[in-house]
Amino acid sequence: MLNTSNNNTRKMIVINGGHFSSLGGFYEEVSSVLMKDTDWKVGTLDGLDDILYGGFGVFENKEEIEIIWKESEKSKEDLGYEATREFYENKIRQGKLFNIELIQQKLNDLTEGKGQTLFEILVEIIESHSNITLKLE
Repeated sequence: MLNTSNNNTRKMIVINGGHFSSLGGFYEEVSSVLMKDTDWKVGTLDGLDDILYGGFGVFENKEEIEIIWKESEKSKEDLGYEATREFYENKIRQGKLFNIELIQQKLNDLTEGKGQTLFEILVEIIESHSNITLKLE
């Protein structure tokens, strides 16, 4: 559903894929554009989801915003299969803080070509917020 009536009031936020090449770098970029003037930084997928509800940084709860992800093809590559495999393997190595069985299943799905990459997970998290429009450029 395209809502053109309030495009002029929609806040625009740019994530630049040229500024990072890892999940940690993505968190830094998102923190700098979404959490200006706050001490809080994004450092997890859940944390990203939390700040996208608004009210912490540069936009309010339910405020209509548009996120433009520039150089998203680079990010798709940077946060693709290899980075995702490493992400899951690191969690498995860290052990009991995480649900190892679930993470192993996600890793198995990934290696079988059925699982989501980090890039796809990030896009899904952003798009799960109905007040946010995501444009991949």
